[in-house]
Amino acid sequence: MFTPEAMSFEQALPVIFMILMGISMLAYVILDGYDLGVGALMGYATPDEKDTMVASIGPFWDANETWLVLGVGILLVAFPMAHGVVLGELYLPVTLMLFSLIIRGVAFDFRVKVPADKKHLWNKLFVAGSVGAALSQGYMLGSYITGFHDGVLSTVFAMLTALCLLAGYVLMGSTWLLMKTTGALQLKAVTWARRSLWLAGVGIAAISLVTPFISTRIFEKWFAVNNFFLLMPIPLATLGLFFIADRALRRLPSRLNSGNEYGAWVPFACAVGVFFLSFYGLAYSLFPYLVLDKIDVWQAASHHDSLLVIFWGVVVGLPAILGYTVYAYRVFWGKAQGLSYN
Repeated sequence: MFTPEAMSFEQALPVIFMILMGISMLAYVILDGYDLGVGALMGYATPDEKDTMVASIGPFWDANETWLVLGVGILLVAFPMAHGVVLGELYLPVTLMLFSLIIRGVAFDFRVKVPADKKHLWNKLFVAGSVGAALSQGYMLGSYITGFHDGVLSTVFAMLTALCLLAGYVLMGSTWLLMKTTGALQLKAVTWARRSLWLAGVGIAAISLVTPFISTRIFEKWFAVNNFFLLMPIPLATLGLFFIADRALRRLPSRLNSGNEYGAWVPFACAVGVFFLSFYGLAYSLFPYLVLDKIDVWQAASHHDSLLVIFWGVVVGLPAILGYTVYAYRVFWGKAQGLSYN
């Protein structure tokens, strides 16, 4: 049985790397999630609004993807056995995700440098890249949760997860635009957020209900008498955040029309909280396994000496990534300005 107090540093080191990998992936989902959501919403905006939307994520989107590189890098060097299994099972959706991110990156730069009559094509590619990346990540998540089981039900569950993660990213993106824009686009963002809010909620509820029945071990972790009441605050807090966000979104149009932006940050904060609690619940369900009920964190880990070298690299690198991320958001905080490359 897992008992943290009884572990030596050598035994704890794989757990530390698992936590660091989890933090990296959570940071990626939140930070790149909102800019993927903004990209997915560009298909519903006017040409001028598209420029403002791109400007709202311009200083951040490339750095946000650093967290994905860090998370996958930790999986590769710290847990090579699990890396081989996970990436092998997810070869096609990973390829689609990378292809989508490449298209998105190219379109981001080309849309402002091509003749005006070609700009709409690159806008569409930017939308397609954003949607493709979100759907492929959701499908990977659904497949991972089911332990890569084959079958119709597992495939349907993965597809449902893909749609729900896209809705979650759209929620993040629309609430981000609430904070970063003004005028008609800001009011549109309220509408987009309200439409995606409960769709994302339905997806989280479906995943939460299905996951315990995938594994007897997970079911016992959540529904054992001693754990049930201790864990109940997680779904209750998540539901509470949805209601707070819904209430704020209902009140914001009248406030914004009168020039009052009080509470414009609340829906985004709630969306971040929902992703955090959902991730925490998923991590609790899966731990200590990197591949559901097949490969645990200690079986997958590299040799202790290798982990120790990597550990000191992370000690140096992670604060640097955190530092420039915080600095970038501090420098470019505030409303998005008109897009200009002059």
